[in-house]
Amino acid sequence: MKLTKKAGASPIGRRLVSVGRIISKLLLAFVLTALAWIGFVQWRMATLPDAKLPPQDVGIVLGAALWQTSPSPALSERLDRAVELYRQGTIQRMIVSGGYDRADSKLTEAEGMRNYLIAKGIPESAIFLENHATSTYENMKFSQAIMQKQQWKSAVIITHRYHAVRALDMANFLGYENVMASPMDSNVLMMLWHKSRETLALTKWQLDKLQLSFGIEPSRD
Repeated sequence: MKLTKKAGASPIGRRLVSVGRIISKLLLAFVLTALAWIGFVQWRMATLPDAKLPPQDVGIVLGAALWQTSPSPALSERLDRAVELYRQGTIQRMIVSGGYDRADSKLTEAEGMRNYLIAKGIPESAIFLENHATSTYENMKFSQAIMQKQQWKSAVIITHRYHAVRALDMANFLGYENVMASPMDSNVLMMLWHKSRETLALTKWQLDKLQLSFGIEPSRD
């Protein structure tokens, strides 16, 4: 009796297997790249220098939520750092940057911050309001315009450690001449949530930089 050879896989079947292997390799490469990026971002947040700063022309306090007309506990942490730097003589003036949180807000973030700082003993003449920013990029861009008008050359960004990496990168992208950060850790924020969100925001910023390089204004974050 004559035996017939067992039929091999069809060309289509072999092609599907090959495509499946390629997709699997691409997915693995994507996952490994994403994990490496997340690790790098977390490392940058953790290792951002927090050394004693030399005197700067101005401090830039980045806004966050108001609770009614008062700074939230997280925003108060940033403002308390600004007060500390002022009393140390590191800064003699500060820009408080932030527009309206919501359509029904009574004050801009900048106005709420100014009131808090005055209550802490900072003279109103040392506080410059930036009332329009609704994103970190706008914080840095609009504050830069105030600096240029006042002919200030050096600045220290005052914000939380997890946020300072992106803010510094934005400042450098915008062409700040001499910019540093005074980052702080938070005792009131849920850091796992905020670090995760900031990792996504920093990833989006890399895409935004590419758009801006081609003259395309990115969406607000």
